Amino acid sequence: MFKGEVVMKTERWNELEQLINQIETKISGAIKKVERISEKNQWKVIEAFQKYKVSDFHFSNSTGYAYNDRGREVIDLIYAEVFGAEAALVRPHFASGTHTIACALFGVLRTGDELLYITGKPYDTLHKVIGKGKDGSGSLADWGVNYHHIDLLDDGNVDWVNVEKAITPQTKVIAIQRSRGYDWRKSFNIEDISQMVIKIRQIAPNTIIFVDNCYGEFTELLEPTNVGVDLMAGSLIKNPGGGIAETGGYIAGKKEYIEAAANRLIAPGIGLEVGAMLGTTRGIYQGFYMAPLVVAQAIKGSVLASALFEHLGFVTSPSWEAERTDLIQAVKFTEKEHLISFVQAIQSAAAVDAYVTPEPWDMPGYDHPVIMAAGTFIQGGSLELSADAPIREPYIAYMQGGLTYGHVKYALLKVLNTMYEKQLL
Repeated sequence: MFKGEVVMKTERWNELEQLINQIETKISGAIKKVERISEKNQWKVIEAFQKYKVSDFHFSNSTGYAYNDRGREVIDLIYAEVFGAEAALVRPHFASGTHTIACALFGVLRTGDELLYITGKPYDTLHKVIGKGKDGSGSLADWGVNYHHIDLLDDGNVDWVNVEKAITPQTKVIAIQRSRGYDWRKSFNIEDISQMVIKIRQIAPNTIIFVDNCYGEFTELLEPTNVGVDLMAGSLIKNPGGGIAETGGYIAGKKEYIEAAANRLIAPGIGLEVGAMLGTTRGIYQGFYMAPLVVAQAIKGSVLASALFEHLGFVTSPSWEAERTDLIQAVKFTEKEHLISFVQAIQSAAAVDAYVTPEPWDMPGYDHPVIMAAGTFIQGGSLELSADAPIREPYIAYMQGGLTYGHVKYALLKVLNTMYEKQLL
């Protein structure tokens, strides 16, 4: 044995590794598809960098008001170019995806307007942004913005009959959540969103179509703004940050709505013109450059996880053969102990904080206790390998991310080994 050689401890581990190798042979065609998408998205990003003549000059730091910060201006142009939008707002000042989405919605909604989600309830963290009543928290409800949602049909599709009934002259924004969130439903791919746009234009042509694009960037060849969406938002510690951007978010879409969001973030009249980037510029550029590759690594890991757990008799969504449109892989368990062991094993496979054992807790913004595995270099970085779940029936674990495919594979081995040790398999 050579110094540094990895030697796993048990015969069972070696057997599990052989099992995963067999699964990899089975899914090789699906993996190739993911790699082809990654390559084409990589070329798109590089060509945008070339178009705007990116150089080391653009990575320089700025201070104070940061007037004429060319690095800040050009990254906005690059995001807009790659995402097929009129304009974009890319800033480290966004604290999270929830903050970014809130900024987009507050930017375009006014007292008396209505926000209508047509893909069911949005993420739990957005419930307090929307507001269930005037509670003084500064929610949309406090500002006189009404909210409704239409549940999806049993088959996971939009209930257009009730959507059409719900639209009123006050309906200003129709919102779509691309990813499944904590719901056992399919995520909506770009073709699905394209068809939604066509239908909305037929029944409510003057509304603003908004998409929560979190977890979806670079999973397909197109983005929602490529197919007619007016406004979309996402987090830089998810897909487009490439595992490098340390904080921030982006909003992309029509120029007038981007200006409105910038005015909300900073102040009316100066929104797009100021804002020191606080030393984050290089990481935001480099993260966007790396994003197509890293997203593909995570998706390949999700495909492997899905195929593996299907082989073991569990129900997964999406199945390993399904086309991917986001990072999230859901696995349904029958017992709470299975769910908790799964998440704890993912944590034990981390490069950071592997010694920590996560337990369910009352996480701000969520309606149920949540258990989260997040041994990440960037706190909350969902493009890094993580897993989480609300502790409620049905017991579904949501796994996402993985900066490298090898890390995801290692984590899955840890999960299986842990479950065998606990006699859960």
